[in-house]
Amino acid sequence: MKIAVISDIHANLVALNTIIDDIQKESCDSIFCLGDIVLAGPQPKETLDFVKSQDWTIIQGNTDKLIAEYNSEIVESLKEKYPVMGNALVDDVNILDDEDKKYLCELPPALEVTVEGVKILLVHGSPRYNNEDIMPNMEISLIEEIISSSDADLILCGHTHIPCGYQTNKKQTVVNVGSIGRPMTKEPLACYVVLEVNDGIFTIKHKFIDYDRELSAKLVLERGFDGVDKLAEMLVNPEQRHV
Repeated sequence: MKIAVISDIHANLVALNTIIDDIQKESCDSIFCLGDIVLAGPQPKETLDFVKSQDWTIIQGNTDKLIAEYNSEIVESLKEKYPVMGNALVDDVNILDDEDKKYLCELPPALEVTVEGVKILLVHGSPRYNNEDIMPNMEISLIEEIISSSDADLILCGHTHIPCGYQTNKKQTVVNVGSIGRPMTKEPLACYVVLEVNDGIFTIKHKFIDYDRELSAKLVLERGFDGVDKLAEMLVNPEQRHV
């Protein structure tokens, strides 16, 4: 069985459509989505409408949860740390309707699935927290601590927008699938994973796909809230994860 694993779309429908084209070329049987569907991207409403129309296995990301539980305290707390993201949150909530927010609220925070004998845990950040970072070059002892609550053979995550992978001393595999909509790699290419599972054996392949970043940057600029120029620049030339 061949499965596409995507994460962190962040309302970038241009990038998502490009990835969907590649997934079709890969002849994947299904799609797992690890959350962060909208927030701080070019087309929140259009992107969420598309995702809602698909028959995917989807979990909730930390920014999906922010929108679902939106209130003034969340906004002020976010603005203190990341003012541009706080402004984006307010604007997203104004664009999305109650049905959209209900959809995001009802997404599960994590899912465990078994595919051809392989137990797979889907999380956004980590098994512990939806906003915990699993990054490249971490000590394997720390990775083992982070995933200690799970006995899954394969743990799939996103959140950091930076792909990486680990195998623990207990032969558990941990893979960060990267980001479609806001890649934070040196070359800001949309990234996803192709997972192949056959009779208890699995392989993982990260795929890096170019897309029309200039168009996405232009579209996000049109949203017009304070700081949106920084988000547009991050799509073309990412130098930091948070603004």
